[in-house]
Amino acid sequence: MDQPIESQAVPSVVAGRARGGRPTQQDELVCLHDAATDARLLVLADGMGGDGAGELAAAGVVEIARRLWSQGHWRGQPGPLFLEELCQAAHAELRRRGEGLAGAEPHSTVVALLLRGRRACWAHVGDSRLYRFRHGRCLGRTRDHSVAQRKVERGELQAEAVATDVTQHMLLRGLGGPQPPQVEHGFAALRPGQAFVLCSDGVWERLSTDELASAARRRNQRRALHDALRLAVERGGEDGDNVSLILARIGWMQWWRSRVRRWWSVLARGSAAHQADAVA
Repeated sequence: MDQPIESQAVPSVVAGRARGGRPTQQDELVCLHDAATDARLLVLADGMGGDGAGELAAAGVVEIARRLWSQGHWRGQPGPLFLEELCQAAHAELRRRGEGLAGAEPHSTVVALLLRGRRACWAHVGDSRLYRFRHGRCLGRTRDHSVAQRKVERGELQAEAVATDVTQHMLLRGLGGPQPPQVEHGFAALRPGQAFVLCSDGVWERLSTDELASAARRRNQRRALHDALRLAVERGGEDGDNVSLILARIGWMQWWRSRVRRWWSVLARGSAAHQADAVA
């Protein structure tokens, strides 16, 4: 397998990917961190489209995420609005990249998580997933935009059988299609002991929810990442999909830092208002 690509810049986060049984890598991911505010943006994309379009698409999603982050778009608006902007801008970028391509159309899934202050918000399109755990217990996951998931909702398929169903790879939503994507959002308050797992279908089709929970809870996160990717590749075999995985954990130190920053901000605003009253 490929050597996992780990994030060195983002505390409490590790990320990696491997080609699996595929000749090319069509998964991309990025972990971005703002040291001044301790905010983090985690983005994972699984490209598709044939003739190199998958790589092009996934790279386009990550490029847009980097650009919007560096431009500070996340600072001046609520988290869900920023993630919506990211998804729509990535969709437009894929449409632009597809112009002039013969026989190939860049499409991609996306799952993105913004950790800022005491809140987490996320957005996704397609079947790349986000899981949320606390102390090893699954609090929820994103809902796939696929025919297989629709069959589960209609009672035609057991949730445990989604990974092996023939309709699993038939997506109902994605970036790069003829219409702007309908983005699904979620949010939660941050608590110590929480962990988030973002992964492509190459991972969740091979690893159970309990196995992902165990990986997210292990003390050595880099080793947990490596072991999870290796297991997904082994189970996928010669024809296995690309695999990509991000593990993010909320520790007591990070939680307290967010509270101190909030208290300091409140005190600073109060001090500024007091000074303004004194001048008046």
